[in-house]
Amino acid sequence: MDKKIVIIPTYNEKENIEAIIRRVFSLEGGFHILIIDDGSPDGTAGIVKRLQQEFPDSLHLTERAGKQGLGTAYLTGFKWSLEQGYDYVFEMDADFSHNPDDLLRLYKACAEEGADLAIGSRYCHGVSVVDWPIGRIVMSYYASVYVRLVLGMKVYDTTAGFKCYRRRVLETIDLDNIRMKGYGFQIEMKYTTYKLGFKIREVPIIFINRQKGTSKMSGGIFGEAFWGVIKLRLRNIRPRK
Repeated sequence: MDKKIVIIPTYNEKENIEAIIRRVFSLEGGFHILIIDDGSPDGTAGIVKRLQQEFPDSLHLTERAGKQGLGTAYLTGFKWSLEQGYDYVFEMDADFSHNPDDLLRLYKACAEEGADLAIGSRYCHGVSVVDWPIGRIVMSYYASVYVRLVLGMKVYDTTAGFKCYRRRVLETIDLDNIRMKGYGFQIEMKYTTYKLGFKIREVPIIFINRQKGTSKMSGGIFGEAFWGVIKLRLRNIRPRK
């Protein structure tokens, strides 16, 4: 059976973390989970440690000191997952904005339908977002339009954070050369995958705004992405040596 790991970065997710872990483990297919916790003061890591006693072989935890950014959390998770021999590596939020049931659809897109990177897409079939303010929808949608225009990449949801990578993609990307830290990281990883010639497929999902906890979005995140995309377009992307 393929080894599958779901990486979930956390910061102050005590309201969601146990429920999301149990939902993922309830799925068929034997998913494992790696939580990357950035020193959550609300005790998120403590909840994970308690659950590790119940799921000792499939629930893993990496604790980091303080908020170090979404991108560095995933890069830490990618490297750990490669070292541990996982075949498929997933990204997912802790707050149920991503439906855990869709992990199966992302896996199928890669394992059965030939994709190297499967993206849970909010925008490939119109706009599929629930309970977001209209201003945020407009900003997110047109951010993806901007990225497509600048990078020439035919991906509708360029900032999506719900994804499945085949192992060979992460082995080929020079992870130490990924530079953006916030949501620009999601753009950079997709564009790097695209430039290295891998097959990308978007899987339509319905994105639901978090019901518990607080959003980690900020204006600086969008600023980094805006200017970072221009720099990315000018960069020569090569596979890892």
